[in-house]
Amino acid sequence: MSVINVGQAAVLGVVEGLTEFLPVSSTGHLKITEGLMGIPVDDDAVVGFSAVIQVGAIAAVLLYFFKDIVRIVTAWFRGLFNKQERYHHDYKFAWWVIAATIPIVVVGLAAKSLIEGPLASLWVVAASLIVGSGVMWAADQMGRHKRGEDDTTFKDAMLVGSSQILALLFPGFSRSGATMSTALVRDLDRVAATRLSFFLGIPALTGAGLYELKDALGTGVGVTPLAVGTIVSFVVAYASIAWLLKFVAKHSFNAFVIYRIVIGVLLFGLLGAGVLNA
Repeated sequence: MSVINVGQAAVLGVVEGLTEFLPVSSTGHLKITEGLMGIPVDDDAVVGFSAVIQVGAIAAVLLYFFKDIVRIVTAWFRGLFNKQERYHHDYKFAWWVIAATIPIVVVGLAAKSLIEGPLASLWVVAASLIVGSGVMWAADQMGRHKRGEDDTTFKDAMLVGSSQILALLFPGFSRSGATMSTALVRDLDRVAATRLSFFLGIPALTGAGLYELKDALGTGVGVTPLAVGTIVSFVVAYASIAWLLKFVAKHSFNAFVIYRIVIGVLLFGLLGAGVLNA
């Protein structure tokens, strides 16, 4: 019998789609939702399911930024065979995304047992939500928001890409929150920080989903729940991306900071009262 039924998969797909690219921690929200539904958060199949439905959210990014991605990939291929094309920002940016993905891949493989074991605790999620809120607020205040997407550098990409490790090790910190905060400290404006977070998330999250697919299929989650969760995640994530880019163009991240603190405190309360099992 599958550890996740179709109805639960649909709910988790909505949660994933809503929170994957918002700086509120999709992993944290998924774990909280799984806990409330009585799903074992540290089960290999559940961990695999969570990673696989992220691919639905990534597919939404691929579709939403399709023209940008085609432009960047085309510039990369041209640069491989034409020396003059290698001075183009898009060619260099493609290499930066590849290089910036390496740190999270190395740490993810090296620390897999910790990530899926002790660090998967809801206590860690609650603490990370609150600590990550402080980091995000400080970054938004410190950043001068004066650099656009065309001003990004290799150093920006490496620092922002490496910051994904925080969310990998501490579920609840938020991959989007970590990457956006780092980009803001580097003085990128909020829209540029958000778009950079999206682009750097594509290889990392796609790789994680494909890597975990064997666990999701082989240890308790059927094809139908996986398909439902992934499709729902895709649809909801597409709408979430469109909304977020419009929001950050005119607003600070304060609303997300407050929300994260509220959720973190609430989670501590539920754990302390025994309503949720860590």
